[in-house]
Amino acid sequence: MLLTIDVGNTNITMGIFDEDTLVGNFRLTTKTPRTSDEYGICLSTLLAKYNIDSEQIEDVIISSVVPKVMYSLNSCIIKYLNRTPIIIGPGVKTGIQVNSDNPREVGADRIVNVAAAYHTYHQPCLIIDFGTATTFDYVSEKGVFEYTVISPGIEISAQALWNQTAKLPEIEIKKPNQILSKNTINGMQSGIVFGYIGQVEYIVKQMLKELGRKDVKVIATGGLGKIIYSETDLIDDFIPDLAFRGMKIIYERNKKAVV
Repeated sequence: MLLTIDVGNTNITMGIFDEDTLVGNFRLTTKTPRTSDEYGICLSTLLAKYNIDSEQIEDVIISSVVPKVMYSLNSCIIKYLNRTPIIIGPGVKTGIQVNSDNPREVGADRIVNVAAAYHTYHQPCLIIDFGTATTFDYVSEKGVFEYTVISPGIEISAQALWNQTAKLPEIEIKKPNQILSKNTINGMQSGIVFGYIGQVEYIVKQMLKELGRKDVKVIATGGLGKIIYSETDLIDDFIPDLAFRGMKIIYERNKKAVV
C-alpha cells in the first residue's frame, strides 16, 4: 500500500492506495503543533480505523507547502512506519515542465494537481484548486505548466467579511435558495457564494479567451470546490482526490526510474 500525504496551509490530508484503489483518507489540522509521536499516534489510530496494519504501508510520498511541520512529520514516518518518504521537490520526477519566471516559487501542491490532470486527460487542462487560496493553473498538451492565477480562497474571503465588520456574524458557507435575501445571514451567504461563482466564471472565461483555445479541460478540486462546481457550466469535472492521484502518479514515475 502507498500512503500519500498532502500538507496544506489549513489541513494535512492523507490517502491510502491499495494498488489503484483509494481505500481510505483522513485529515488533520495543520495549524496544531505536533511532535513526531503525536503524529504517529494520530496516524496509527487512523490506520486502525481502516483495519490497516502499519507494515502494510510499503511506501510514503509527501507534498508539502508548510516547511515547519516537515521535521516532525518526516520523523513520524520513519519511526512509526519504518519508511523514508519521498518528498516532492527538486530532483523528483513529475513529468511536468514548469515554464515560469521562477519555477521554485511553484508549490508542490500545485505540481501534484497539474500532474494528475495532465497524466489523466492527456490534453490541455485548467485546474482550479479551492483551498486556503484558490489557484487556477494551466498545463498544456505537452505537459508544460505555463500560467497561473491566484486569488483569496472562499473561506479567507468570508472570514475577512465578518472579522472586519462589527455587526456581521460568522456564518456557514452555503448557497441560499436564491440571491435575493431578506436577512443578514442569507445576504452574506448570497454575497459570498454567488460572488465567488461570478469571480470563478470570469477568471475561467478570461483565461480561455487569452489562451485562444476551446479544447481545455477545466477541473475543480479542493474542499469547497463542490459548491462552485455544481453552480457553473464552465467546470467539466470535480475531483476531490486529485492531489492523491497526482502523488501516486509521481511516486510511480520515480519508482520506475529507480528500478
